[in-house]
Amino acid sequence: MKLKLNYLLFGCFMMTSTATLFSQKDYQTNSEITSNLKGLVAKHKSNATMTSLTKTLGGENIWLVTLSNGKPENNPAMAIVGGVEGNHLLGIELATKFAENVLNNHKDILKNTTFYIFPNMSPDATKQYFSKLKYERQGNTKKTDDDRDGLINEDGFEDLNKDGLITLIRVEDVTGDYMMLKEDNRIMVKADTDKGEKGSYKVFSEGIDNDKDGKFNEDGEGGVHFNKNFTYNPPYFKPGAGEHPVSEIETRALLDFLYEKWNIYGIFTFGPANNLSKPLKYNAGKAKKRVVSSILKNDAKLNEQLSENYNKIIKEKDAPPSIANGGGFFEWSYFHFGRLAMSTPGWWTPKFKGDSIIKAPENKDANFLKWAEKEGISNAFVSWQEINHPDFPDKKVEVGGIRPFIKNNPPYRMVDSIAIKHTSFIVDIAKMQPSLTITNLKREDLGSGLTRLTIDLHNSGLLPTHTEMGAKSRWLRKVNVSVNLNKGQEILSGKKRQVISKIEGDSTIKLTWLIKGKGKLVLKAGAPQAGTKEITINL
Repeated sequence: MKLKLNYLLFGCFMMTSTATLFSQKDYQTNSEITSNLKGLVAKHKSNATMTSLTKTLGGENIWLVTLSNGKPENNPAMAIVGGVEGNHLLGIELATKFAENVLNNHKDILKNTTFYIFPNMSPDATKQYFSKLKYERQGNTKKTDDDRDGLINEDGFEDLNKDGLITLIRVEDVTGDYMMLKEDNRIMVKADTDKGEKGSYKVFSEGIDNDKDGKFNEDGEGGVHFNKNFTYNPPYFKPGAGEHPVSEIETRALLDFLYEKWNIYGIFTFGPANNLSKPLKYNAGKAKKRVVSSILKNDAKLNEQLSENYNKIIKEKDAPPSIANGGGFFEWSYFHFGRLAMSTPGWWTPKFKGDSIIKAPENKDANFLKWAEKEGISNAFVSWQEINHPDFPDKKVEVGGIRPFIKNNPPYRMVDSIAIKHTSFIVDIAKMQPSLTITNLKREDLGSGLTRLTIDLHNSGLLPTHTEMGAKSRWLRKVNVSVNLNKGQEILSGKKRQVISKIEGDSTIKLTWLIKGKGKLVLKAGAPQAGTKEITINL
């Protein structure tokens, strides 16, 4: 497959100065996102619409922004999804700014491609960033019994040092299995007894053991996680998973929409899964199981090529491992929905480089704090402060740790440049989308009213009409080729209607018919996710 990108045009775009609709100094609240998107859609009425799929239990809208040429279902489409994790505000910004960047700078792409954009699938959770008490909430507002003790939301967080942030508590205790990191004693790590290390602390999230079960904050507000509520490898009976897959209003609304949009060929997710910085690897054994748990062979090759292009544009190294905890949206979009699935967190802490190189670069927290110091981020860490704790009356207890949200979301001043790069990558993928054409029509008059018709059905896009998983799932609509005859015409050889499972990128299938009769007939070929073409032929 030839996946060639026009990096020169990308470079020119990066150098241009464009005014953004969203002039912000910090991440947007749900109401600000709503207001700004409504303003954007009003400005581009012919190419954008905005509607609410549903409302969450917390009363927040799940917005859908559709970008198109005015007829969204007539073109192949890609879905862009943000807010799959409640603590990942960057993903919401990148999805939102993608809409802005396309409408302001890439409107031509809408001639052939539709984008369905879901900016925030976890609006109940993201509100916690803007609350008086800030902690990394993931779940919606459904009341849940996470520890299954018969009580609901009975053990939540308490702000013990009254700073409005939930961090950690460390308790000095010889029975503990934590110790201070030698290279940075602000950071607590588990002692490795194999290396002769000895723990002297216990570490918990900031709060009180309200139900006296020896656990801290295990059953507080924040019910079901969007990114744990899907059907692929669901984490049954785990906190945040829900009573069953797709149990939540927002999850059902999204899937109801996606399953009805046959023109979707790809899903781009901003979340913790990452198959773009480093592609997924094919595993023959896992691929052959009844429940497939490996990317399939041809899809792995495609993933590798897309990853190479992503890294050329984004130019960020040392990406963290992809995170998949079960029931995730990205995994569902490939294994169960069968579409071209791409996911990235969009940003991660760069590996620190400087005069005072830390000796433990494998420790993510140490690397983050060094990088934050270099960037002049002064509030990244809450210094340890001794407090009196009712659960440890005779122990030294301190509150402190890395500020919530800050590790997953860069300073807001960086967001625009990150958004521009990811917009460019997604637009380039759209230029590769499957696109069927009927070409090289050949008519042979064989006499006695007989005509042999031959065509090349060509996929001029660089992406296949179906992923290998999509073809295997039998859910995606196949390429449908039909010959619509008029009175007095008869097909003697070939099929009046036939289906083709898959056409690779930049590939051709030759089709032929022997037809008896004269006059006009109509030949139609296509699939919703690859476009449909129709030609009239005179016999």
